[in-house]
Amino acid sequence: MTPFQIQFQPGQPIVDQVVFAATRAFVSGQIRPGDAFPSVRALAADLRIHPNTAHKAVQALIRDGWLEVHPGIGTIVADRAVPGKDGRQRLLDDKVDPLVVDARSTGLSLEELQNAIAERWAALDKTEVGR
Repeated sequence: MTPFQIQFQPGQPIVDQVVFAATRAFVSGQIRPGDAFPSVRALAADLRIHPNTAHKAVQALIRDGWLEVHPGIGTIVADRAVPGKDGRQRLLDDKVDPLVVDARSTGLSLEELQNAIAERWAALDKTEVGR
């Protein structure tokens, strides 16, 4: 069974949506280091996606350092070290630009965007407290 929730949205690649949902689960602590991650076949069946799509998502998570493959054991959540300030900034650069562009194109003010981010941040904090 897939250890995270996902609601597929039209207009965005399924691979990106799966990677984002899994990453959100890692960051929030819903999935912890050392936990088993579903096989490609199980992930594809649970999410009702093509196995090639599931494979691409798992490979992206491995490449990004979220998952590790251990022969004879399977794929597990990596025990990631927290990157330094420069590393954290690089991780965010590709995410922040589209967020800002989307916010501006929908007419959100900087304050509204900051409030939305603060609300999501607080929601993640509540998830972590509930563990």
